[in-house]
Amino acid sequence: MSTLTETAEEPRTTSARPAYRVTGRRVLASEWAKLWSLRSTWITLGLGLVFLVAFGLISANRYKSGITSGHMDHDFAGATAVSLSLFGTHFAQMALGVLGVLVTAGEYSTGMIRSTLAAVPRRLPVLWSKAVVFGLVALAVGTLGGFVAFLTGSGIVSGTPAAMGLSHAGVPRSLLGAGLYLGLVGVIGTALGALLRSVAGGISVLVATLMLIPGLTSLLPSSWKDHIGPYLPSNAGESMFAVTHDSTTLSPGAGLLVLLCWTALVLGGAAYRLARSDV
Repeated sequence: MSTLTETAEEPRTTSARPAYRVTGRRVLASEWAKLWSLRSTWITLGLGLVFLVAFGLISANRYKSGITSGHMDHDFAGATAVSLSLFGTHFAQMALGVLGVLVTAGEYSTGMIRSTLAAVPRRLPVLWSKAVVFGLVALAVGTLGGFVAFLTGSGIVSGTPAAMGLSHAGVPRSLLGAGLYLGLVGVIGTALGALLRSVAGGISVLVATLMLIPGLTSLLPSSWKDHIGPYLPSNAGESMFAVTHDSTTLSPGAGLLVLLCWTALVLGGAAYRLARSDV
């Protein structure tokens, strides 16, 4: 019999992996990181900012040259510093809306959405996070561009009938309204991408909604046009940043409410499809 004392072998302990829970903050952080990791994000946001500022300055310079030469275009007859500076909003909305479509539909085209939904099985937090992250980014870009365009453009038209200062009644509300409008357009683009799951389809519907349909309403009888036109997304958004209003346009508050309803409608459709159908 051996006299060696058997020593009990100590059990080996392995460091356990920390358990990570899927939380709203972590999903937001993930979507924030994915947004800025794409080169297209930087390029398209830059284009949106350039469109907003450049076209605003071009319209202000054209107005100033018309005043100087005495040959004012009919379209600029009742222009103000705000309307001239925010002329580029119509072009910036397309850049930001298209990028919103790419934020969601791009993942479906590459197949990355499977990994995203595997990490977040409940699915809907992914949609809310994408909409919040990109909506805030579009809001920031739109607000920054609007203020830069106005501060520069108001200097160009100084001393003309269109001259307005930042302290003028309605000016801050208009500039903030333009930024909010572009932010909501970004959210609508994000929702369209998730609803249609196609980059081409989402962009086509976005362009038709914001540009083609408002143009086609001009062919309708006046009684129809006056009842339908103000409630289209682009026209409702335009009333948010217009300084003056008439009987054919909505008030800023009503325009915001209508645009929020359109945004909620598209987001609701995207949420229903995401929750009910397979990837």
